[in-house]
Amino acid sequence: MNTDVEFHIRQNYPWNKLPANVKQSLGNSQREYEKHVLLYSIRNQLRFRNNLVRHVRKDERKYYEELLKYSRDHLMLYPYHLSDIMVKGLRVTPFSYYIGIMEDIMNSEKSYDSLPNFTAADCLRLLGIGRNQYIDLMNQCRSSKKFFRRKSARDLLPAKPVEISVEPWWVAQTGYITEDDIRVCSQAEKKAIDKMIDSGPQLAGAMEYNVVLSLYNRGFIYLDVPISDDSCISVPPLEGFVMNRVQGDYFETLLYKIFVSIDEQTNVAELANVLEIDLDLVKNAVSMYCRLGFAVKKGHAFSTEQLHPTWKNAPSVNRLKSTMDPQKMLLSWEQGSPVMEGGSSATDTDTTSLEDQADTASVSSLSIPAAPTKRIAFLFDSTLTAFLMMGNLSPNLKSHAVTMFEVGKLSDETLDSFLAELEKVESTAEGEAQRYFDHALTLKNTILFLRYNKELTQDQGPDIPNIGFPLDMLRCESLLGLDQATCSRVLNKNYKLLVSMAPLSNEIRPISSCTPQHIGPAIPEVSSIWFKLYLYHVTGQGPPSLLLSKGSRLRKLPDIFQVYDRLLITSWGHDPGVVPTSNVLTMLNDALTHSAVLIQGHGMQGHGETVHIPFPFDEEDLKGEFSYSNMCVHKALKKLKEQVDLEHQCGYITMLNSNNRHRRRASDSTECRGDTHLGGGIDTNGSTESFELVTEENNGESKVKTDTPSSEDEWVPLELCFGMPLFSSELNRKVCRKIASHKLCSNESLQELLHSSRKLSLKVLSFVQSFQDGSQSSDLDSGVLNPLSQPPAESGVPLPALNLIFKDGQLKEWSGRAPPPLNISALQKDQPT
Repeated sequence: MNTDVEFHIRQNYPWNKLPANVKQSLGNSQREYEKHVLLYSIRNQLRFRNNLVRHVRKDERKYYEELLKYSRDHLMLYPYHLSDIMVKGLRVTPFSYYIGIMEDIMNSEKSYDSLPNFTAADCLRLLGIGRNQYIDLMNQCRSSKKFFRRKSARDLLPAKPVEISVEPWWVAQTGYITEDDIRVCSQAEKKAIDKMIDSGPQLAGAMEYNVVLSLYNRGFIYLDVPISDDSCISVPPLEGFVMNRVQGDYFETLLYKIFVSIDEQTNVAELANVLEIDLDLVKNAVSMYCRLGFAVKKGHAFSTEQLHPTWKNAPSVNRLKSTMDPQKMLLSWEQGSPVMEGGSSATDTDTTSLEDQADTASVSSLSIPAAPTKRIAFLFDSTLTAFLMMGNLSPNLKSHAVTMFEVGKLSDETLDSFLAELEKVESTAEGEAQRYFDHALTLKNTILFLRYNKELTQDQGPDIPNIGFPLDMLRCESLLGLDQATCSRVLNKNYKLLVSMAPLSNEIRPISSCTPQHIGPAIPEVSSIWFKLYLYHVTGQGPPSLLLSKGSRLRKLPDIFQVYDRLLITSWGHDPGVVPTSNVLTMLNDALTHSAVLIQGHGMQGHGETVHIPFPFDEEDLKGEFSYSNMCVHKALKKLKEQVDLEHQCGYITMLNSNNRHRRRASDSTECRGDTHLGGGIDTNGSTESFELVTEENNGESKVKTDTPSSEDEWVPLELCFGMPLFSSELNRKVCRKIASHKLCSNESLQELLHSSRKLSLKVLSFVQSFQDGSQSSDLDSGVLNPLSQPPAESGVPLPALNLIFKDGQLKEWSGRAPPPLNISALQKDQPT
């Protein structure tokens, strides 16, 4: 649906008040507009009254029946915000609604994964049907078909809801109750119903607990989860979340947007203002979090007098016992790690007594005295969450990893329990699992360094106590779900500084931010293939490299790569991989059909050797002669320092030696940066291959004997990554030390970073533009398809319009002589740009 049309429907514009251009987009047809109004209203589960749909559809009941049918067919969440209509008017409770959905997907023999995430979580809460239970039900359903007494799916589904958790601040309202219903009620239940009818809705905590559950299970009452303008919520590590699939309907999209934006200090009204989303929609979403147990409302303490005595041992919807005192995070970790009571395992009890609730409420309202209002944000990508999920690192770490992925955020308030889980991770593992363990341990050290570190905030001023800054962890992909203006408002409201992990996956677009300042890639181009070429262009050094635009085709491998045994291949928007030169041509041509590709020489005899050099450089690093253990004085790095600000940023530069003269044993030196798939690469056996970039962990201070002469000319810069590396604990430790010693988080340094980031952004954008322009005739001559001027939505980085080659210290346009049947031959012919 046209966004302009949606906007005017949302604003309740009748046909006669629509602008001419919107009418034209609808073919000047009022009937077409009314169809759009009805469809939009049903899709977005809008209330009939006070919305435009009441002028289009006269029958209110029929409208709600259509809305319910659409929601059920599309497996959407039950419209709790319309409970008064659904339960009282149509007599459809959440239980009967989800039973209908389960019956539909079982009769269609669909997999459990067809349920969207939040719908599956609500089904689990009300029906007690998770993945294993669903598989069991389907097996029973199929086996019954073999016998005469066939059981329908409905016969196998539960007859009443499982016992749900209810909070005392929820509100009980009467549903559709007949005289026959009253006859089967106990005296206590009749009394409760009479009170609700006479006095209106009642707080659940003021009623007898078992009566509330009994009336709810029979559908005589429904429960509202009230959220006010000044309500604040916290999001503990997720328990009971089902990771199936994302559907993309309006409410699910809203739930994910609010997940990554919400924090314990921002109330609902402020959040709606920051996101520029209707306040009622935000309240509906926050209410849903609390209902599902994914969030806890703060400051709803009930006195003993207000609560009915039967609530004393009632289960709590809060699935995590959050009993950590925020002040404990200032203690030295050497005294022992504070471990959360009760943990967050699904096998632990999910109930919390009222005494625990009161403790939780009091603890969550605590704050460190005069703590700064703004925080540091550590930006990570989904690669990190995958490592934490896959390694079986510690018993309760998975719930935190699920929270990092689904919520897109771990707030400072939950980092104590996260650190306690990371403390349990062992330091050694076997084979591939070692990567996961290394990332977990390095992440723990990074959090401990950035969080409440007085060294980083020594210039706070005399009136502000120097206790450092709190730390939130944010997933880049979740932030990118917000539009750019909203993302900027969220970041500026809550954060003083952004720090990215390094390297960020090439498959995502890094967060661009001038304010708050960003220690990481300034713009997406700085985290792309273009920045590698810019690096070689300004230093005049780098491995032989060939960037081919999408649609190109090679007949044979270009001569500059013939001497190499291994090539570094980077498919556009994917992470690089080192592959053997033999039979690489088939894989390259296959990748070029759907992507631009960068080919680089890596190793002449096996893998090339790489060394990671952390920056900013210390004064001591820049003294002396070049040697294997003193690479900071390399002439390419001296040139690079003049062009790129390495003093107010942190990260590492990877140097490459293709001759392998100092190659160490792979068992004690190699470290994998990432498994990547490059467009259906095929090995000699014709199987799809997983390409892995192998790097040497040296970091410029190797213990390898340096008496073997090392020529400066053998080493060239391979790449530069801004941010905090997590793949190497030694490299991470050095970068942390340099951040502190160079005072990168001081106001003065951050101001310099702001200016230098803008300058670098302009230089890189100008560089990219200079190689995008130029004669297009060469592309036609070489048979290259029309270059894609539209950047892919997920990256926003322009694709190469020309084929470019870097060799002999120069970056030029490259074109091969192409016989008629082929697009590009490998015969080189350099042309100045």
